[in-house]
Amino acid sequence: MSELYHQALEAAQTCDVSTPPDSLVLYSVSFLPTKENKEQALRFINNNPDKMMIDHTPCGEKLIAMGLDGPNTHLSDEETAHIWCVASKRLIEQARGNVTAFVKNADPRSVFRRMELPAILENPEIKTINGKDKYKFAETFR
Repeated sequence: MSELYHQALEAAQTCDVSTPPDSLVLYSVSFLPTKENKEQALRFINNNPDKMMIDHTPCGEKLIAMGLDGPNTHLSDEETAHIWCVASKRLIEQARGNVTAFVKNADPRSVFRRMELPAILENPEIKTINGKDKYKFAETFR
């Protein structure tokens, strides 16, 4: 494993990922042909400055500064996905209230489907996704 991988993994494991209650915004772009979900999430945040996604946390900012948001990270797709999964799991574990999710057509292999949605269902402090009961929301992906 490369030095970049180890540094990024340490950041994912330790840097701040906290968000205020009802402010977390998620998006899914893994294995999709476009970045439409992320673009919608960014537009939503621009119109709702009290909302934030992992990119806006100190952890996300550090990972992005390390180049982990683009195709030229010199890491494999699996390594990059693992690092974001570690950070995202911590993000979800600390979240509270309603989560806003831009996850149209989320691929079963995506971080959202594989890790974030199950972690949301396990977090008793998260009650709803997009204002809908989180368990009802999850049924749309079964």
